[in-house]
Amino acid sequence: MKILYAVQGTGNGHLSRAMDVIPCLKKRAEVDILVSGIQADLDLPFEVKYRKHGLSFIFGKAGGVDLWRTFMSNKVRDIVKEVNETPVEDYDLVINDFEPVTAWACHLREHPCIGMSHQSAVLDSKSPKPEEVDMMGKFILKHYAPVDVSYGFHFQPYSPSIFTPVIRKQIREQEISDKGHYTVYLPAYDDARLLKSLLRFDQVQWDVFSKHNRVPFSLKNVNVQPINNQKFVESMASCHGILCGAGFETPAEALFLGKKLMVVPMKNQYEQHLNAAALMQMGIPVIKNLKSKNDEAIERWINTDQGVKVSYPDNTQEIVDKILATHLHI
Repeated sequence: MKILYAVQGTGNGHLSRAMDVIPCLKKRAEVDILVSGIQADLDLPFEVKYRKHGLSFIFGKAGGVDLWRTFMSNKVRDIVKEVNETPVEDYDLVINDFEPVTAWACHLREHPCIGMSHQSAVLDSKSPKPEEVDMMGKFILKHYAPVDVSYGFHFQPYSPSIFTPVIRKQIREQEISDKGHYTVYLPAYDDARLLKSLLRFDQVQWDVFSKHNRVPFSLKNVNVQPINNQKFVESMASCHGILCGAGFETPAEALFLGKKLMVVPMKNQYEQHLNAAALMQMGIPVIKNLKSKNDEAIERWINTDQGVKVSYPDNTQEIVDKILATHLHI
């Protein structure tokens, strides 16, 4: 059996999950890997057969997606070419983690494509939703990477086709401690905006991982360094709390590690607002932005212990086997 596993390369969450999913797939079939997107900081420790530009969202510097740069970076003619030249018909099955090139190639050629992503879960009717519905964001989320059948990962198993998060082996094997610092990962904010906000809380040592800086530096109680996977994982495992965007993998890993968590959903990113709704339901504090009007909420979070307990068992192989047995009869 030949499987094409297609992964979205915008951000790091999809690639983090792929590190555990790919070995499980390889135990059951011959697997080729396709990655599309231009905003990731992680490298997969596996051979990637196809690399595509795809449809990438570009992070801004003021808390959201840079819509203009996103539009300019995605050329329709190039995307159509990538869709047309991707040989999905060479595979018995395409498994898709919110990756648009293979999704549309399969859709146009009526080839089997199975969604296995977080986005499949947030679109489920039983998953928590925010009070305000972003109709355009919902439309994009639904049609960005169309699939035949969806299986999802979410903070809680809200329906039978939703599983708890895939926590990568690197996180599971970390020794958990508390050295008192707070780990920060907010890639939609530049360093100047982060410093302006974080320096207002001088009782806390902030450990910032920046997408906008290649040279580490410190200013008073804030340490800023470029994104490095190993250092980031170690910082999370040894921190007192984590301040991050309302993506999926980092909050899920924070919950698994038992760390105090606060999230700031990105503007113009509907998926993060869906995640924020789920996290709020679990008792995780959510703020709209880093403006001074939210300082009281941050101060309250710093001074309050958080008691959210989760159970995220290591069942990735079981999930993969269930999906393959259903769709490949192996």
